Amino acid sequence: MTLVDEHAHAWSPRAARARVRAGLTGPTAGVAAGHTQVNLISVPADWAYDMLLFCQRNPKPCPVLDVTDAGSWKTVLADDADLRTDLPRYRVWRDGELVDEPTDVLDHWRDDLVSFLIGCSFTFEWALTGAGVPIRHIEQGRNVPMYITSRECRPAGRLHGPLVVSMRPVPPEHLPAAIRESSLLPAVHGSPVHCGDPSGLGIADLARPDFGDPVEAEPDDIPVFWACGVTPQAAVMASGPPFAITHAPGQMFLTDARDEQYRVA
Repeated sequence: MTLVDEHAHAWSPRAARARVRAGLTGPTAGVAAGHTQVNLISVPADWAYDMLLFCQRNPKPCPVLDVTDAGSWKTVLADDADLRTDLPRYRVWRDGELVDEPTDVLDHWRDDLVSFLIGCSFTFEWALTGAGVPIRHIEQGRNVPMYITSRECRPAGRLHGPLVVSMRPVPPEHLPAAIRESSLLPAVHGSPVHCGDPSGLGIADLARPDFGDPVEAEPDDIPVFWACGVTPQAAVMASGPPFAITHAPGQMFLTDARDEQYRVA
């Protein structure tokens, strides 16, 4: 069972989480319109300061919306939720290697885990849609394409790694609106980091994303790149902490927070 449903945009976050808990999986773009989506990374407490510092030094890809106490699976962003069960799919890492992709992490959970909830660009897609900007991956029923770039993040303690970006093809006449609307939501990555030639980010082939699905662009579309909350996963791969849990790319945690809470104007 997947989250692809013509009515998913109208679900409440609580209803969407209940469906996820019951076994629905898949990309969450377009689900629970108007509510903030977030990335998840959980690390042992003795790595939590490094992760917090990494996020502070790299706020564009890693805008932190909440940090839990060690061992807690609760978040103020959704009081009734369980971070161990309420994401469509997780990734479990050991020494920087992916070892499992379960639909819950009850068997993997540890009492020393500190969870970071990081803003997601799916949140501002509703603002783009409201401004008339087409969202190709939603139109095509696909996950957003994401790419590891040649740009290195600022390291922090034991954590280092490259910037990851998401890409949305935008018609040229809609580019000003896409930049304007996303820039008003800095807590979910804000304005693009690059527009146009992907080689400027060290991306060789848009048809081969590192995460997510390739998306078909219209002939005049301009590839627009936003900083992505999968960046901490790239840091896990590069830095090799002994253990971590993350969301599967594109399969986000749906919060009760409203998008307008994070709009700056």
